Amino acid sequence: MANEVDVSERIHQLAELLRAECSQAYNGQENRWQEYAPLIRSLFFCDLIAKTNNFGAITWLGHPIWQNILDLWTIQETIAEVRPSLLIECGTNRGGSSLFFAHLFDLLGEGEVITIDVERMHQLSHPRITYLLGSSTCSEILSEVHSRTSRADGPVMVILDSDHSEPHVREELKHYAPLVTPGSYCLVQDGVIDTLSIFSPGRPGPLPAIERFLRTTQEFELDQERSQRFLITHHPKGWLRRKKAA
Repeated sequence: MANEVDVSERIHQLAELLRAECSQAYNGQENRWQEYAPLIRSLFFCDLIAKTNNFGAITWLGHPIWQNILDLWTIQETIAEVRPSLLIECGTNRGGSSLFFAHLFDLLGEGEVITIDVERMHQLSHPRITYLLGSSTCSEILSEVHSRTSRADGPVMVILDSDHSEPHVREELKHYAPLVTPGSYCLVQDGVIDTLSIFSPGRPGPLPAIERFLRTTQEFELDQERSQRFLITHHPKGWLRRKKAA
């Protein structure tokens, strides 16, 4: 609790400093708010994570979803834009996110979900969802996913949200990025592990894997605007778009 109060107080102090800087700007003095904005944003983000227990109690229609709601909105916008016929999710967890995707597909009138995890932590079901049990990188799971992808009659989108360690994310990108269709996306989640100190025990996380992937491929590009849609995000550099053929 003391840490939460300290962070809130620091945010308040910096906000007051920012207001003073902006006020001086009207008198012809330099406005330096850009210098403070990233720190204020980071402090607010840490406070928000503490207040929501890292969004651990967020639900979709009563089912745990464990997603930053700002990032979830960006995912919704992207699904509506791309209209994938197949969405592959690595990391089912408690099942709320795959159910959210399925309900979006219900509204759109098309689309299916494959979601993968090493254990079943829910009792959910939906006709648009296929639940696969096992490691996302094991041969049996990959064979099933490839089989389903080969039968997809439209865009394929991938969301990587399982083991966030750098080696595992690198391995998932190796196997799942090629399944993404041109113009669609691979979203690598939780690069925030590598940007906020409160998550430092989990480093190295997804971000080094993302950066290495982008350095070694010509087929994908970072959609920075989508990755920074609401300024604060759990998925920095996470939205990777497969380039369309020239």
